[in-house]
Parts: sequence; C-alpha cells; structure tokens
Amino acid sequence: MTALAPQDHPASHDAHRAVLATMRPDTLHRVEQAVLTLFSQKDFHAVSLIDVARTAHVSLQTIYKYFGSKEVLVYAMLDVMLGRLAERMLDHLQGIDDVRERLRKTCWVTVDYMDKHPAVIQLFFTAVPVSRHNQIGIYESPELMGAFRGVLKDGQARGVLNNKVSSKVLLDVFMGIIGRVILMHIVRGEKRPLIEQFDDFFDIVWRAMSNA
Repeated sequence: MTALAPQDHPASHDAHRAVLATMRPDTLHRVEQAVLTLFSQKDFHAVSLIDVARTAHVSLQTIYKYFGSKEVLVYAMLDVMLGRLAERMLDHLQGIDDVRERLRKTCWVTVDYMDKHPAVIQLFFTAVPVSRHNQIGIYESPELMGAFRGVLKDGQARGVLNNKVSSKVLLDVFMGIIGRVILMHIVRGEKRPLIEQFDDFFDIVWRAMSNA
C-alpha cells in the first residue's frame, strides 16, 4: 500500500467516512482504543503517530493511509465516537412530543454516554482546540443538529423555551452547561456517576432555558 500524504486525504467529512468504511472493523476498533488511551494520558503534542500504531498493533503505513496526520486521526475518531451518541439520541427522541421531556431525554442520553465513556469527553476538550471543533463531522450532521435545533425552535414557538434569544444561543447554553459539568466531574475524579444526580441537574438546565 502506498501511504497518502496529508493533503491527499478527503476534504469532506462524508468522503473521509467512506474511506474509513473500507478499514477492517477490528483494526478501526484497535485504533480507536489506542487514541482514547494515549490522548487521555498524555498531552496531544506528546503523542506521535508511531505511538498510536504500536498501541493499536497496526503498521505506521496503515495510519498514514487512512489518516495522514495526527489531527485528522483525532478528529476522525471523535466523529466515530460522537456518531454513536448521535444515533442513541435520535433513537430516544422518537415519539416524544412534549418539549420538556424531549430536552430531558437529550440531556439524559448525553450524560449517560459521557459517564460511561469519560475518555471521549477528555479527548474532545483536551486534544481539539475550539477553533477546530467544526472539523469534527458530527457537528455538521443535519440529522443530529437539525433535529436538536428543531426541538429548541419548536419549544420557542410554543412559548415553552426562552424565545428572546436565537435557537443557536439556546443550543450553546445547553451544551455549555452540560459540557462544563461533565468535564469538571471527570477532572475532579468524582466516583459517583453524574447520572445519579440527573433529576436535580436537569432541573437547573431547565430553569436556565425555560420561559418560566
């Protein structure tokens, strides 16, 4: 196999996903676990592609063939991981019409996922600069973001959620609260799962976003 140069890698997220789909599932799994292990234990700049290859038990040539650079590798793996969260979220929202319950379910799925996969949130906050978040494909997912903003817009139209700000601002408030709480829960090394405090936590989120 001939390794691809970084500039030769697919520019679009859909194209890159298509390339990853050609990788053997067990190989992709090993690479994913290697990324989570290495980047949750070391600073981004302290991890090399050869480290990832050795930990995943694959050749360096394979890493270059599918990713080309450390940045693309991390963004691609986060896209895969957060894609699973997106699938769960969309599945749980099916058949729910009540605004509060839809927001509650979205929050619950996110907190439950991050409780079970803390390395994912660590990777997201420590390895990806804010200016690069738009390079994670899931942020451009019309299915996930379209559905979620639809929940917010519908809630605003019904007068249930705060309609004095745009739905984008409301989304930022929601994600900002959840992201900060989950990150600090991990940083502090809390042993009690955050989901055990979910009802009280969501009450805070709801009061911040509702039109009451």
